[in-house]
Amino acid sequence: MPEAEAATLPPTGPTPSIDDAVALGLTREEYELVCEKQGRPPNQVELAMYSLLWSEHCAYKHSKRLLRTLPTEGPHVVMGPGENAGAVDVGDGLVCAFKVESHNHPSAVEPFQGAATGVGGILRDIFAIGARPIAVLDSLRFGEVGGDGDQRVRYLLDGAVSGIGHYGNSIGVPTVGGEVYFEGPYEQNCLVNAMALGLARRERLVRSAAAGPGNVVVLFGASTGRDGIGGASVLASAELGHDGDGGEDRRPTVQVGDPFEEKKLLECSLELLDRGLLVSLQDLGAAGLTSSASEMASKGEVGIDVDVARVPLREPGMEPFEIMVSESQERMLCVVEPDNVPDVMSVCEKWEVNGAAIGTVTDSGRMRVLRDGELVGEMPVRALVDECPLYDLFPQRPAEPLYPPAAATLAPDAQPREALLALLSSPNIASRRPLFEQYDAIVQSRTVRRPEQADAAVLALPDGSALAVSIDCNGRRVAADPYRGTVEAVLECAANLACVGAEPLGTTNNLNFGNPEKPHIAWQLSESVRGLGDACRSLQAPIVGGNVSLYNEGSTGPIYPTPVIGMVGRLPDARRAGRLGFARAGGQIAVVGPFAPSIAASELEKLHGRALPDGLPEIDLAAAAAAQAAVREAVRSGALSSAHDIAEGGLAVALAESCLAGGLGARVRLPASASPAVALFGEGPGGFLVSGSEQALQALGEQVAVSPIGTVGGEKLAVELAGKAGAVGFEASLEELSNAHSQGLKGFFS
Repeated sequence: MPEAEAATLPPTGPTPSIDDAVALGLTREEYELVCEKQGRPPNQVELAMYSLLWSEHCAYKHSKRLLRTLPTEGPHVVMGPGENAGAVDVGDGLVCAFKVESHNHPSAVEPFQGAATGVGGILRDIFAIGARPIAVLDSLRFGEVGGDGDQRVRYLLDGAVSGIGHYGNSIGVPTVGGEVYFEGPYEQNCLVNAMALGLARRERLVRSAAAGPGNVVVLFGASTGRDGIGGASVLASAELGHDGDGGEDRRPTVQVGDPFEEKKLLECSLELLDRGLLVSLQDLGAAGLTSSASEMASKGEVGIDVDVARVPLREPGMEPFEIMVSESQERMLCVVEPDNVPDVMSVCEKWEVNGAAIGTVTDSGRMRVLRDGELVGEMPVRALVDECPLYDLFPQRPAEPLYPPAAATLAPDAQPREALLALLSSPNIASRRPLFEQYDAIVQSRTVRRPEQADAAVLALPDGSALAVSIDCNGRRVAADPYRGTVEAVLECAANLACVGAEPLGTTNNLNFGNPEKPHIAWQLSESVRGLGDACRSLQAPIVGGNVSLYNEGSTGPIYPTPVIGMVGRLPDARRAGRLGFARAGGQIAVVGPFAPSIAASELEKLHGRALPDGLPEIDLAAAAAAQAAVREAVRSGALSSAHDIAEGGLAVALAESCLAGGLGARVRLPASASPAVALFGEGPGGFLVSGSEQALQALGEQVAVSPIGTVGGEKLAVELAGKAGAVGFEASLEELSNAHSQGLKGFFS
């Protein structure tokens, strides 16, 4: 349609005002820019669509320039950022597709459905490129346990975990790993990040770009309702309300998921691709039809006409703008050559999935919305998708601490034994068994290493090799130092892979931050992305995709900056995947790598109620990468009986975890230290706790620093440490360690 005709397009419903635009999340300046690009004020349909695609959630308008600095190419990368998911080559003609995304604000409003639909959405991202989902992981953050908000924390945790388990278990995709932290800054704004992996033959991958004017646009899957309207703009791209749940008025913006409908949609999509019936495929997530159709048109540099009267509805009387912005779940959009439409409909009928031809690819470069053939909205695709204004950040390091210390739960003069048992039972370190037992970790029969068996999940591949996957981030440490804390998160993820013998192939990330318009949040975000780029370059683990979730703050302030890192690696022999538990009595125990522990921002300091430091120690990225490579090769060769990276709680907690996982005790003597607390409980990147024969450790010592500290065996952990005030020693039986470790999350779930 020519520009002159577009300028005279009649509005549908009352003509929206600038105040209506602001209510939908646009600024006044953005509204004026929309008018300029349209050549007139937008009508109701157009304003709704612009408000979504120009939202932070869809446009990344405060982060896109930073994301362009990240490394995205590598020898294993098959599909990088810009598609529904990234993909890496895993050999034998197979690729692994993977991605992580957030569903934070919906989960804060309605945790069960928010988390469930987060899983559903990330699974659709995987099969939208032609891969069959094989695993899910989750990364969760909630407020402190035992504080004023304890009841809300338990409600959100129970609801989110139940939602994840319900969706994953029902659709038949195993949840194989994850993490959960409890910190005060997440009380009003919990985080629910979901990661998924899938496998595909390389030649079957499909992209989302629409192509071929005259081709048909087909919508298939669930019918469209009013659930989720405004989810990407008024919910996901704004701060939550004072009470943290956004109020009852936000509940209609939360989508409702149906895993059984998604299972049919998955099988239908993969069969359509197997039969070569699709030109392109896109899932419907945030912003629904608006984003899927417009982004497909943008990527293909074409136009698309959509007739909303042809969209299968489950609610009568829906207006065109409601149909276009609905975020009803379990829907896909595809482009089909006209001759193939009957076959597509036949496959949809076979899987009992709604299918409807709702539009056409054009060469107009415009997104046109019709109702029964009558034009009700028209926008240039470039204006709608590609020309949202991008904003410069104005980062400023905060002059004062942003986060108050947690309440002390451990006396300053607590002895090492008492401190170890307190750490093992603390919510951030305690066994996650009450949580992950709600998930099916072995469905599909690929799972080689389950939670609490190894530092990373391991999934067998058909040729006898395996994939390893990990997801990690310690928000407290990122809050203390956004650059080094993010580097540590990347190193931790890669270290987990090294402990099972896997080499990193690629990385995904979910950047969870507060309001980027505030200088101190802009500083956190900028420094974190800088650290992410440096660490991924050092490890040769490029970014293949991810998600940005901003405006995560409530009336008490922002969340901890939380750049969640997901990493996928490969090991040549699934049978030699490493374990974290001590496996052989009499084996030698050693600390490996450039481990320089510090009490700064440690879990022990949190239990003591001490404030976060202003910065973390320097990190030698090259030395850490070299240590990971050495441990990885030692695990692959079978030289090591166990391998566990030293993380939260330091060496003492790593020892206890290895004892508990293997059912064997240990007797350890540590070198003299000026500070027993630092030696036992200090944290920092680069260190591994391993066990094996004396010969194996000697061979490993030819490549990397190895410090033998003790022997595996017995039914207790016995530690001796020389200090300035004389030797410090303590013992704890495996039963005592297990009782402490198993109590932390008991009673959290209904």
